[in-house]
Amino acid sequence: MAPWPELENAQPNPNEYIEEAAGQQPPTDDKGKEIDKNDTKTPVTKIELLPSYSTATLIEEPTEVDDPWDLPALRDTGIKWSERDTKGKIICVFQGIGKFLLLLGFLYLFVCSLDVLSSAFQLVGGKVAGQFFSNNSVMSNPVAGLVIGVLVTVLVQSSSTSTSIIVSMVASSLLTVRAAIPIIMGANIGTSITNTIVALMQVGDRNEFRRAFAGATVHDFFNWLSVFVLLPLEAATHYLEILTNLVVETFHFKNGEDAPALLKVITDPFTKLIIQLDKKVINQIAMNDEAAKNKSLIKIWCKTFTNVTQMNVTVPSPENCTSPSLCWMDGANTWTTKNVTHTENIAKCQHIFVNFNLPDFAVGIILLILSLLVLCGCLVMIVKLLGSVLKGQVATVIKKTLNTDFPFPFAWVTGYLAIIVGAGMTFIVQSSSVFTSAMTPLIGIGVISIERAYPLTLGSNIGTTTTAILAALASPGNTLRSSLQIALCHFFFNISGILLWYPIPFTRLPIRLAKGLGNISAKYRWFAVFYLIFFFFLTPLSVFGLSLAGWPVLVGVGVPILFIILLVVCLRLLQSRCPRILPKKLQNWNFLPLWMHSLKPWDNLVSAVTSLCQRRCCCCCRVCCRVCCLMCGCCKCCRCCKCCEDLEEGREAQGIPIKVPKAFDNIAMSREAQEEVKAQANAPGPKVLSSSTAL
Repeated sequence: MAPWPELENAQPNPNEYIEEAAGQQPPTDDKGKEIDKNDTKTPVTKIELLPSYSTATLIEEPTEVDDPWDLPALRDTGIKWSERDTKGKIICVFQGIGKFLLLLGFLYLFVCSLDVLSSAFQLVGGKVAGQFFSNNSVMSNPVAGLVIGVLVTVLVQSSSTSTSIIVSMVASSLLTVRAAIPIIMGANIGTSITNTIVALMQVGDRNEFRRAFAGATVHDFFNWLSVFVLLPLEAATHYLEILTNLVVETFHFKNGEDAPALLKVITDPFTKLIIQLDKKVINQIAMNDEAAKNKSLIKIWCKTFTNVTQMNVTVPSPENCTSPSLCWMDGANTWTTKNVTHTENIAKCQHIFVNFNLPDFAVGIILLILSLLVLCGCLVMIVKLLGSVLKGQVATVIKKTLNTDFPFPFAWVTGYLAIIVGAGMTFIVQSSSVFTSAMTPLIGIGVISIERAYPLTLGSNIGTTTTAILAALASPGNTLRSSLQIALCHFFFNISGILLWYPIPFTRLPIRLAKGLGNISAKYRWFAVFYLIFFFFLTPLSVFGLSLAGWPVLVGVGVPILFIILLVVCLRLLQSRCPRILPKKLQNWNFLPLWMHSLKPWDNLVSAVTSLCQRRCCCCCRVCCRVCCLMCGCCKCCRCCKCCEDLEEGREAQGIPIKVPKAFDNIAMSREAQEEVKAQANAPGPKVLSSSTAL
């Protein structure tokens, strides 16, 4: 008898079995017994028990579909503390301390890799970002200013850098506060790309990726929705400019000390050994300094000595003298005394690339690759360590502390407390990107819910603006007013966004939109990369290109696109809420081609393209896998080992494989049933087929 096939996802379907049994009746004798012959032509009597029509024992009760957004239960699968002996408890304590120290180490490397990633982006696109700012005619357009803010912040990976450039331009009268406000809004959008990139590192597990990507993009949706509402409002009323001007004139601010850079004190000793940048070059390029375009962003000399001396120099005419008392004639030459500044280089910086003489772009690409690898590795290890530490009672306490609301009358206070906590944590680490990026893996593994991550993210938006306000108060006297007004514009913009999208639960659209995008990205994981490229690169670049062509072109192209988007949104709302008022043809999207209303054809296309590099029959793949198996001796469950065994199984397989009967669907069949059937098949004597096995 042929061996029973491995049925991992099978369970008898009695309806199909009854149909097949009725359609295929074996020959029987007059007494109703089935006659069969074995290999020796000896007749064997087989008694058939007709299957029962009761399907109570064959079909499992339908279970409720689990909500993918429910936080997973982090159960402790190890030995309980009470069951350990003294030696086991001591080992467990040391293991916990070791895991905690490892977690701190990987978190430190994670933050440092974010800093190096920002430097890499500045090396790759910093000069381009400065050239974006140098085009003053385009920045007078609010829409163009918005996308310039997005592009510059994405390129330099730091909203603080882009804000400092804007402050310098406003203080130098190259830019007005009114034109700078849309750029500040764009910088607020661009800074949210960092935690979205971090969420891509959890793409391996669908459920984790669903939660992590939704938790990261809730920041994006909040910023985009706030801009869609507040940018037209600001263009029409200029309320942010008027409000901040009133605050600056009412309160007589004085220069103060700089904001405490607590996180920089910890990370700078390590990151300065890797790379150091001269960020003044980007400011000089934005100020249209031609000499700065040929300078390198890589800092070479860290210690210099500036000497100011008085020297006698010749000038073309007496009008060029510093003062009439310091001007004299010597024949045909006019002499005067001037202060001459001479800078002397004393000591070079101590980073890796100080003596490499590589172009900025090459160093930026190297650092970009290395920082992404370190970022990915640290994130994977942080998730693994958190998954092993946050189990049992510890996980229960942490999840209840973070996600539980206050008792009934004061439940609404919890979200606002979370906003304050997010603002305080961001003020401590001096970066909203670091705070939200560190929170992303916690959302992925299910420690923090999306509903709790949303107010924490809003708080981080406020926290980063308070840092900018303190930095503005430390500015010199000539830039104090402009830098403070811009920092306050950033602050009141975020406050306005919170008032729009948080106080009323119905208006918390970013949560629903982020969950919808998380579901799509979990099903089609390539869509997450498409979202990142489309919304942070292609769309801003397209709008910027249209802005260069002038207002008429931007309006002529943009207005029809916005009209189509609004029409689709309204039609989708009517289809979901009240489809009866629509014509029958418009009640769904089937009147459009499939590729226009479904991602399935695009998924097939992406799969077809990527399969060219992932075919398991590839010769190189087989050679590499065989070498791997020989070197490491993979176990049978190893994917690499499975790849090696495919060819051998194909050669050994002879004859037609046993096909699973139609009576079995894609529901799991227990191994006990398979064992029972095998035992019955090998048992001597009359063979009885039970209705519980359907075979």
